[in-house]
Amino acid sequence: MEFEIKSKNKFSLGLKELWEYRELFYFFTWRDIKVKYKQTFLGILWAVFQPMIMTILFTLGFGKLISDSSVLNIPYPVFALSGFMLWNVFSSGLTNAGNSMVNNASIIKKIYFPRLIVPISSILVSLIDFMMAFIVFVPVLYYYHCSFKLSAFLFVPLSLLLCSIATFGLGTFLAAVNIKYRDFRYILPFFIQALLFLTPVIYPLNKVSNKFFAFVLQFNPMNAPIEFFRFGITGESLNYYSIFYSILCSSILLIAGIIYFRKTESYFADLA
Repeated sequence: MEFEIKSKNKFSLGLKELWEYRELFYFFTWRDIKVKYKQTFLGILWAVFQPMIMTILFTLGFGKLISDSSVLNIPYPVFALSGFMLWNVFSSGLTNAGNSMVNNASIIKKIYFPRLIVPISSILVSLIDFMMAFIVFVPVLYYYHCSFKLSAFLFVPLSLLLCSIATFGLGTFLAAVNIKYRDFRYILPFFIQALLFLTPVIYPLNKVSNKFFAFVLQFNPMNAPIEFFRFGITGESLNYYSIFYSILCSSILLIAGIIYFRKTESYFADLA
């Protein structure tokens, strides 16, 4: 006699079921953190050095050029670091989520649990890295005489929420696709690298001279999180059109990602 255990609804998050297995979030997240920084000299400090090094490199390369163009209201190092901090959440979360189902194939084959826990836990690791980097970001702000705004208490959590949604939507889709088509684990790094230069991390959108290209860039799901984060911390002005298009794109990716993931998860144990 054979029994098949599977989720009841293929087109929902299954919040009740996720809550029943909530202990697994801690298990997978803590395990991934230990694996990520195991036998490293600096350990979790890499979460700080990565955005700092990228900020220094781009400041030396593009900082003077962009600052002289009078399109920034804040020092370029603050502008770049604020972008790289959120970008690292997205890029590392997307990489980890995209490969999460393949990396956990042995567990998936043995026991049943809500499969969405795996990519979500991968993204939680990236949020912990952000918290470490944020500790360094605070003295950088004061060094450049950029004080905190009261709006930070609202817009920083909101930016992290939107960043997590963008990462989760695309990450769940890639996690499901990567099980069947293993080519995606090789394409993913190139995709993320290219997307960096299509995101207002190292330059503001109003620096783009081509109007059509600038309009297309507004659909980047990372625009809204970065805009809100910079507004909350530094008071940088908001581009409301960019925020609307970005959230719209993020919502579409979230719905599409969940639907595709839930629709194909019954095959994960066989394909993994």
